[in-house]
Amino acid sequence: MSGLEAWATPGSGVPEDPSPLPQELSPGPVPIRLATDRSELLGGDIPLRPLGISETLDAAITSIRRNPRAVLGLALILTSAVQVIITLGAYFFIGTSATDEVTPGPLLRSVGTQFLLIIIELALTAYTILLLAGMLAPVLGRTLFGLPGTLRQAWRDVRPSLARLVAVATITMTLSLAAVIVPVLPFILLVSGNAPAGLGVLAAVIGFPVGLALMVWLYVLCVLAAPAVVMERQSVLGAFRRARQLIRRRWWRICGTLLLTLLITIFIGLIAQVPFFLLDRMLFGQNPTGWTEVMSLGVGTVGRIVSWSLIGPFDAGVIALLYIDLRMRREGLDLELQTRDDLEVHDFLDLWRPSALVTGPGSGHRPQSHGGAPLLRPAPPGAAPPPGAGPPWTTAPPGAGAPPTVWSNGPRPGGNS
Repeated sequence: MSGLEAWATPGSGVPEDPSPLPQELSPGPVPIRLATDRSELLGGDIPLRPLGISETLDAAITSIRRNPRAVLGLALILTSAVQVIITLGAYFFIGTSATDEVTPGPLLRSVGTQFLLIIIELALTAYTILLLAGMLAPVLGRTLFGLPGTLRQAWRDVRPSLARLVAVATITMTLSLAAVIVPVLPFILLVSGNAPAGLGVLAAVIGFPVGLALMVWLYVLCVLAAPAVVMERQSVLGAFRRARQLIRRRWWRICGTLLLTLLITIFIGLIAQVPFFLLDRMLFGQNPTGWTEVMSLGVGTVGRIVSWSLIGPFDAGVIALLYIDLRMRREGLDLELQTRDDLEVHDFLDLWRPSALVTGPGSGHRPQSHGGAPLLRPAPPGAAPPPGAGPPWTTAPPGAGAPPTVWSNGPRPGGNS
């Protein structure tokens, strides 16, 4: 027996076979009705309930498997642009300066340039993951309801918020990089000014750990703003406020999950690049020159594109799922969606706007269901029952002389159906 039949009164006229889920949301004015069967929502590929860490990681993989064109297509576009930029920078700024001479001057300049390019590559990769987290959040939201997420539909969802998403990702990376640069700046000034070695070592011992800690703290604090700005159509500042509100007293859990995800992606990324590394060495040797050097860089670039196109959506999916998980834990979003009387929507993202039914001013507490049954909400005064529904339940007033409370069609809280 489906959820619609289980909670209906006898003779309500609920059809035995609920209508199947729509394959794609229509862009026209016709509303789309989503399934409200509790068993379907809880037992889908990504269940609509708070997720554990292992379930979050598994759900990120599920999103790639269920929507490969949308997920991998977006990742391929962004990753290709970033990796081509990195390859061109490595070719024109480093070239063969490290192999022409072995004297300390050119060698140190080459090593310093390579270190700078590595930092730029890591920053651009993290920036790409933030963009992907915002773009893939609607795809994951549809997966919760069993709806497919196409590349065209993902673009429709992201396009109105694209400029704000770019701004949120840029501000997040700027704050994170500034947090690590400012404590390290005394060390850089001491080294460039030929200061005593002891002062430089002391500045490094203090500056680098403090900078790393501040960078991680700010990044984790702001990371959920990327999916929030798309899913809730927030402003830039509103998205950061929402991220801070959702992550309150959950910072360590989010940081641990992101750290575990980073370790997994590093391991998978190294394995994915091994075939391309071996192919490069077999075809072009260890020190290619001329056109062979360009072709070698091309093979390495293709390897990085393939690797990051596979692991980037995993990282971004975990960030988007952490946002959805915190919405359910702190605001009871899953309960609100499962017990809505009407899920007819023109815009799918309207379902994800913060609702006064599950949030209170400064409360942040998850509402509790009654004995495992769906959470019932009082119907507005004068509301008519759904077509074909039986008589609504009426509870006794809590106080003498108070008007009775009319509940939506379903079992009476604390009573027999």
